[in-house]
Amino acid sequence: MSTRAEVIAKWVHGSLDGDPDAMIDGVAGLREAQPGELSFLANPKYAAWVATTRASAVLVRRDFGGEAPCPLIRVDDPDAAFGQVATRFTPPPPAFPPGVHPSAVVAADAEIGADAHVGPGCVVASGARIGAGTVLVAQVYVGHRATLGDEAFIYPNVTIREDSALGDRVIVHSSAVIGSDGFGYSVDAQGVRTKIPQRGRVEIGDDAEIGAAVTIDRARFGVTRIGRGVKIDNLCQIAHNVVIGDHAVLVSQVGVSGSSVIGKHTILAGQAGVAGHLVVGERVIAEGRSGITKDVPDGQVVYGFPAAPREQAARLHAHVQRLPRLKAKVNELEKRLAKLEADRAE
Repeated sequence: MSTRAEVIAKWVHGSLDGDPDAMIDGVAGLREAQPGELSFLANPKYAAWVATTRASAVLVRRDFGGEAPCPLIRVDDPDAAFGQVATRFTPPPPAFPPGVHPSAVVAADAEIGADAHVGPGCVVASGARIGAGTVLVAQVYVGHRATLGDEAFIYPNVTIREDSALGDRVIVHSSAVIGSDGFGYSVDAQGVRTKIPQRGRVEIGDDAEIGAAVTIDRARFGVTRIGRGVKIDNLCQIAHNVVIGDHAVLVSQVGVSGSSVIGKHTILAGQAGVAGHLVVGERVIAEGRSGITKDVPDGQVVYGFPAAPREQAARLHAHVQRLPRLKAKVNELEKRLAKLEADRAE
């Protein structure tokens, strides 16, 4: 589908600088784009790439002042605008017609909603309920009494253990495990550990998205709760009895230990870790590889291990970087002091 740049500008409520008849038939990044493709500049770090791009048009912020070899479409948010355009140029997803595949195993008392799709090799256990329009692509396990809301989308090889509850429009990517046992043991005087039964459940709110190979443990008792609109990237671990507030974001390889609470709209960047029984407030940002060992107030930006407010952590980091010079200076002063003492002794 080829579309004029002028039409694309109207799609995204932008203003066009340049040839309105430039034809666009795809989308790509600034460095990879070829003639006929649309690109975008969201991060000023890459502004110089606009001048050398081969794209036929570029989405930029309205105040962008750089040079470009192609038409510019000026918008308030290039990232969001690019997403709108990319959707129009992306082929439609595969169709999943309503019905149960002959190779699927569905318990007699399981409920399958209208227009739901249960794909090849899926297992839906006794007492489970699948909402209207929900898709289980293939080889999905839905355990006893587990419930999935309407229009959820579950990719292959996902395990949803017993009594778990997923809301409407939840997306779960391949190899995720929802409702695995919490890591709970008692230990005796000889150091022998005995498993503590994990009798709770997992609840996931509407419009949440769970990445590939994410594990969310069931509560020891009560509920491990993932709020509405939460986005969890690949390879994250959520322990038993954790509560994650609405619209929080957990980036790849984040780990949250048992019984901690993550506030609404909080962002835990890649490889951040949260110790157990803590409260991380709302709209907190924990930068990558932060180790959170104590409660964090609302709105704070933290960094480092142990995590501290960003400015404090930056100062500490700067001091650590100066240690080699400080050590060399101390060594020099010790030598000078030793020489002075030797001269005085003579």
